[in-house]
Amino acid sequence: MKIQYFKGTDTLYIEFRAADIAESRDLDEDTVIDVDAHGNVVAMTMEHASQRTDAPNLTFEEIAA
Repeated sequence: MKIQYFKGTDTLYIEFRAADIAESRDLDEDTVIDVDAHGNVVAMTMEHASQRTDAPNLTFEEIAA
């Protein structure tokens, strides 16, 4: 999984897994979901991220099973 925040364009890109993208689907005018040939979500792009998320303050925590 890879998360990138592009401050210059205020864009958040989340790649859930490395795979070929078969189709990009608009969720709304500022959010795009990329899916593989089987319809599995591969990545998401979100514009105006600082207004819609707390991306600059991202934290990650893995919880043991």
